Amino acid sequence: MNVLYHLTILPPKMPKAEALSQEIATLQTAFGGELIYLNPNISSPVYLPRLLFGFHKLPEIRRREADINLHHVYNPDPFPFPILRLLRRPVVYSLSSGVGEKRPNLRYLSKLTAITVPDERSYKRLRGWGLKNVHLVRAGVDGGRFSHTPQPLNGKIHLLVASAPWTVAQFQSKGVDALLAFAAQRPDIELTFLWRGHLLDEMRRRVAAHNLAERVQVIDALVDVNAILATVHATVNLASTEGIVKAYPHSLLDSLASGKPVLVSRAIPMADTVAETGCGVVVEAVSPEAIGQAVDQLVANYGGMVETAVRVGQQDFSLQTMIDSYRAVYQAALEVGA
Repeated sequence: MNVLYHLTILPPKMPKAEALSQEIATLQTAFGGELIYLNPNISSPVYLPRLLFGFHKLPEIRRREADINLHHVYNPDPFPFPILRLLRRPVVYSLSSGVGEKRPNLRYLSKLTAITVPDERSYKRLRGWGLKNVHLVRAGVDGGRFSHTPQPLNGKIHLLVASAPWTVAQFQSKGVDALLAFAAQRPDIELTFLWRGHLLDEMRRRVAAHNLAERVQVIDALVDVNAILATVHATVNLASTEGIVKAYPHSLLDSLASGKPVLVSRAIPMADTVAETGCGVVVEAVSPEAIGQAVDQLVANYGGMVETAVRVGQQDFSLQTMIDSYRAVYQAALEVGA
């Protein structure tokens, strides 16, 4: 099998730290194939809208289609990219952030060979709207990369934040501003942010404005995530609305695999799993007050949440299960396209 993978984001500065790039690298190891970036704005002198994504790559895609079996496109939301209708091989469209309550262009989606979503919310919504070509593919992590290092509570709560903003607006929508405001109010809170090379000066300015240099660390480098997780009590991932981050963020799956509970916004579909299993706390709003309530719940139930995190992380999100699920989707797509 030979798959041509497509990403609609700009090429990340640190691909090994970017979740979708990591997932595609895993699938390339299992199935082979190359990666193409459909976003032209890395080199365009003017901003080009999403409707035009991929057309600058069409001649290259045409050449590659002679040697591939199918296309696999990753995008956060169900945007109807015109370029996908021009592809001559079966198209698997992975909606990495799932589907919100707003009904997407169902006619467009129904014409694609297969659609994958990572969460039950999105799967039920799309099926309920009548789409038949939808597949649920749960995210997976390599549990063997992680070990559990207990971090006892000693009057300090150390949280890892590993979903950095891509834009200035995301300082608010991804909860960075709320976390800094919360930490400024609570001297028992320490934060470690894993950064991606974007907006680092802006982040440093915000940390300084809150006078948090002693309790907030910003790491803008590729790191051993397991080693970082060994130093924290839990990982937090916030979003004000659905679609801002992956439905099952890798940072939270990594945290569970290392036995560290998670704090996750209600808007992120993974909150359903957290609420059901008790492997962390659901944060009801992106605000200092809601974060504080969630942290207090974490502290009150920390021992039990750690035990649950180890079990859920190692058993429920297997990397091999994810690979096997995509293999089944690929096979189904090839049968439809035959």
